[in-house]
Amino acid sequence: MRIKADFDLCEANGVCVGIAPEFFDLDEDDYLVILAEDVPADKVDEVRQAVAGCPKSALRLE
Repeated sequence: MRIKADFDLCEANGVCVGIAPEFFDLDEDDYLVILAEDVPADKVDEVRQAVAGCPKSALRLE
């Protein structure tokens, strides 16, 4: 699975960072950074929670 983001929707609230910090971060300008697009099988549940927690629905898994 791969993480995809709609950066036009993202408000960089950081919810995803709090849930899955090894996959998401905010840069010094508070823009979302996807640290790893490919999600290993043992981390899918964690990333699904981060995607579901996005208040702007800017994240998805493909």
